[in-house]
Amino acid sequence: MTLMKKFEIVIGIEHLNQLIELLERSEVRGYTVIKKAGGLGSRGARNPDDLLIPDENAMIILACEEDQAQKMLHELQPAMEELNGMCLISNCHAYIH
Repeated sequence: MTLMKKFEIVIGIEHLNQLIELLERSEVRGYTVIKKAGGLGSRGARNPDDLLIPDENAMIILACEEDQAQKMLHELQPAMEELNGMCLISNCHAYIH
């Protein structure tokens, strides 16, 4: 079991490629993308089943070690305003094999 940092990032789908490029610059080795994420945020309600309002969110989840997390934060912090999203960072334990 390894102590790691977990990132949960929610952005508009239109910024997904930009965030993936940022992850690649930060040399992140793995992440999960969940498209059509719904919920309530600063831009109001996002219902992925609503056909009349095509705004979609994407959620990216990843875990990395502390040094990698600091590298990613260095890239992510200045970009978050432009990405118009939200990022939660927490400690987690990961089983790596």
